[in-house]
Amino acid sequence: MNITDEKIDDLNAVIKIKLTPEDYMGKYEAKLKEARKQSTEAGFRPGKVPMGMIKKKFGQSILADELNGMINETLYKHIQEKGLNVLGNPLPSEEHTTFEKWEAGSDFEFGYKIGLAPEFTVKLSSKDKVVFHKIKVDSEIIDKQIEDFAKRYGQMKAADVAEKDDMVFGEFVQKEGDITAKSTVSIPLIDDAKIQKKFIGLKAGDKIVIDPKTVSKGDADMAAMLHIKKEELNTATGDFEFTVEEIKRLEKAPVDQELFDKIHGKDTVKTEKEFRAKIEEEMSVAFVNDSERLFQKDLAAYFVKKLAIKLPDEFLKSWIQQSNEKNASMEEIEAEYPQYSDQLKWQLIENKIIQENEIKVEIEEVKDYVKGMLVQQYAQYNMPTPDDAALEENALGVLKNQEETKKIFDYLYKNKVSDFFKNSIKLQDKEVSQEDFIKLFYA
Repeated sequence: MNITDEKIDDLNAVIKIKLTPEDYMGKYEAKLKEARKQSTEAGFRPGKVPMGMIKKKFGQSILADELNGMINETLYKHIQEKGLNVLGNPLPSEEHTTFEKWEAGSDFEFGYKIGLAPEFTVKLSSKDKVVFHKIKVDSEIIDKQIEDFAKRYGQMKAADVAEKDDMVFGEFVQKEGDITAKSTVSIPLIDDAKIQKKFIGLKAGDKIVIDPKTVSKGDADMAAMLHIKKEELNTATGDFEFTVEEIKRLEKAPVDQELFDKIHGKDTVKTEKEFRAKIEEEMSVAFVNDSERLFQKDLAAYFVKKLAIKLPDEFLKSWIQQSNEKNASMEEIEAEYPQYSDQLKWQLIENKIIQENEIKVEIEEVKDYVKGMLVQQYAQYNMPTPDDAALEENALGVLKNQEETKKIFDYLYKNKVSDFFKNSIKLQDKEVSQEDFIKLFYA
């Protein structure tokens, strides 16, 4: 066996693997004998089928399996031993694959194209400036949060006439069909303003003709509203008569000591001024994660543009197309490639920072992070935090999920890389409104 690699340019190379009969015939013939032992053919005793028939029937597939196994093992071992920093996976290259005929006893040469990761350096200084946007917790945000609290702890009460924020209980009856169902329509959740107006002003006993599609949120919601299966929605066509039976209105909880105690615990907050200050404090903390996400997005955009890293673009497009389960067309790949390319470049930058600065995330850090998440969840649902032994056990339970563990490792690595950048470049703090922040985030 002979294996070589040839550089096409700084980002592309070809690996060639030459196989002679001495490399594979032993394993090939052993597999033929094994196939013969297990083969049954009419007119022959089990295991006594002539080898010529076995070769004719199984030879091609056995040869392909053996060569494929040897090539894969050799290919990845060579990449590892040579320390080739490849992107994607090797792709078979017809122009570099040669053999006279596909049969045992022949010489084979197989070629594989590989895409190489680019060489680059990341130099950081105070000349590198990235904005860190902070959401300003103004009186409007605080008012909205108080409104939400008042609604959350409010009570549903009966009303005589339906208004725009009410819930209407009643019965749907299909005009030309057999469907009858008692259900609820939430007026504020109706998207069509004209349909909303049909419900405003209704009283118990009133009837309107309505298409359930216009007051539901998709197939699943409509099926639940009419008490039928999704598969039966084809029978729920045409208009329905809706008879109002009851109207419910949410009466907000008063902003008083009782509400303060429900949210923060007894006597923790005693005045509305303290309540607003507490909301401002908590929301400032809650917005930190949003600010961090936008900062990481802006950080990536800045350094991807600054470093102008080159990738083996054509190789990567071919690899994406061949490995794509949805059989995406090259036009679709071309359209999405710029975003993929930028993400890959940023990943390469992050990995270089991690390696060169020996940034590590230890399992204890992951465990502590999970414990913190669990404590927040208990507090969110007003549940007492278990003792440390129980918390440790719960955290280990979460970490049994490998996919979840990987996500947490990735999240903590990203945060450490972000912190490294913050200490190495100039951060420009900028306070913006929540509305402007959202525009920036989705720009």
